[in-house]
Amino acid sequence: MESTRTLKDKILLVIKGLAMGAANKVPGVSGGVVAFVAGFYEEFIFSLQRVNGKAFKLLFNGRFKSFYKYINGKFLGLLILGMLVSYFSVSKILDYFIQHYELYVWSAFFGMILGSIYYIAKDFNHWNRATLLSILIGAAVGIAISLMNPAKENDHLAFVFLCGIISVSGMTLPGLSGSFILILLGNYVLLLVDSVNALFDTFADLFRGDFSFVSDPKRIRDLKILSVFTIGSTVGLVTLSHLLNYVLKHYRNVTTAIIIGFISGSLGVVWPWKQTIYKVDEMGSILVDSNGKQIIQNYKRLIPDLAASETWIAIFYIFIGILIVLALDWYGKRTKNA
Repeated sequence: MESTRTLKDKILLVIKGLAMGAANKVPGVSGGVVAFVAGFYEEFIFSLQRVNGKAFKLLFNGRFKSFYKYINGKFLGLLILGMLVSYFSVSKILDYFIQHYELYVWSAFFGMILGSIYYIAKDFNHWNRATLLSILIGAAVGIAISLMNPAKENDHLAFVFLCGIISVSGMTLPGLSGSFILILLGNYVLLLVDSVNALFDTFADLFRGDFSFVSDPKRIRDLKILSVFTIGSTVGLVTLSHLLNYVLKHYRNVTTAIIIGFISGSLGVVWPWKQTIYKVDEMGSILVDSNGKQIIQNYKRLIPDLAASETWIAIFYIFIGILIVLALDWYGKRTKNA
């Protein structure tokens, strides 16, 4: 797989990683959907499940080249590079647009998810009792998750580790938003805002030669939390990929049907017309994070006002989102036939 990759393929893979990273950070959007639509989902799962006992044996025996080739290292490395860059760049830009153009950003994402449902379902011709039941189960679970109320923040390291395992589901399970799951668990701000900002600030301090952060208990606490969260995410990626590789191999049609149902059921999470509900303290004041940003608790869905011009602009962005997915589909077919 690796030797056939051109420079163009490598650049595109980093861009796909950027898209996955940005999608994973937005509540309601799944990086797994990006992988599915962009056509590298199965290679992604296959590569992750190669991180197994044999891979570690190669690594511990010093056979680094064999280890790198065995786990499809160039593919994973470029993809992960894109995700990491995204967390410190693209996702920051995305945060800005969500803050200033929230309705239109959610509309574009809503359209992309609608397009993704079409993309996954259009070639699915295995309709029977089992797959229809699977779609209904997937939709029911998606709807149930979207209606859950968030828990309170919990910085216990064992719980943070569990959050890491659960949150990566957004990368491995199309339709399940890892960041939305973190909102439900109460730890979205702690793990994807405060701890990531702490790492960014630490790199900035190190670049300036400033080591005073080692005596800052809050910074050390946030870095420790991020480390445990990262370990949990890595464990989750590897274990879930083994499970998914098995079910894709033995129950492909049922799995695809569940994914279609799940993505459809979770559409409510990215419904563009909604009122943001912020976390408040005992006095009713809105809580803010370490950057002064208001902390989101959940969303209340609204019916769009068809008399408002911004509603029609939002609908336009929904179509833009659908067209983006169709363009990706067209590009994928064109590259395969080239």
